[in-house]
Amino acid sequence: MDKHISSQFDAELNSISTRVLEMGGIVERQIQWAVQALVQEDGALAKQVLDAERAINELELGIDADLSTTIARRQPTARDLRFLIGISKTVSNLERAGDEAARIARMAASIAESGHGRRLPVSELRLASELAATLLRRALDALARLDVEEALAILREDDRVDVEFNGFVRKLVTFMMEDPRTISPSLDLLFVAKAIERIGDHAKNVGEVIIYIVKGLDVRHAPIEQVESVVR
Repeated sequence: MDKHISSQFDAELNSISTRVLEMGGIVERQIQWAVQALVQEDGALAKQVLDAERAINELELGIDADLSTTIARRQPTARDLRFLIGISKTVSNLERAGDEAARIARMAASIAESGHGRRLPVSELRLASELAATLLRRALDALARLDVEEALAILREDDRVDVEFNGFVRKLVTFMMEDPRTISPSLDLLFVAKAIERIGDHAKNVGEVIIYIVKGLDVRHAPIEQVESVVR
């Protein structure tokens, strides 16, 4: 962000930004732990993911309260206002990504308890989860720098997560056709794959937020070619 006449305003913005990045770091760990719990059938690690939800919810409430106070006190305009609105949208996307990680953890605990995970291609979800977590980390780094070029790259690369999801669904269908006993745990795994895809979507949403802050245009639902013309 640009420097302001009021150093206190700068301090408020920096404090909010720091806590958003802290929240993002917790969500990243949640995603990693959730997938690890799934692959290793580790119920204790799955519980750690669920326990982290409290910290995320507290950060969400605290940041939202500070955003409301800052907007009321400073009455920002133009890019400052877009920045604060964008931060609010980012916080919402991070909280939802954390919810998806918690969903994966709950499914991991269920699959571990059933003992059916060994018959399923669980480990093949790791690549998709790494792609989604990396996109989220890159989106937060780009937000810290307000880097629209990186935001555009993230919008393009979200398709890779979708490709992994579609490929995994095809494999699950094959497993279910070959062994009907895997149908129930396969459906659980399908929900896990969908949760990973949604995490990628939340990273993409943060990329769109960055473009909104810097360019002042809402590019949600716009074709990628149109977004490229806006950025460049």
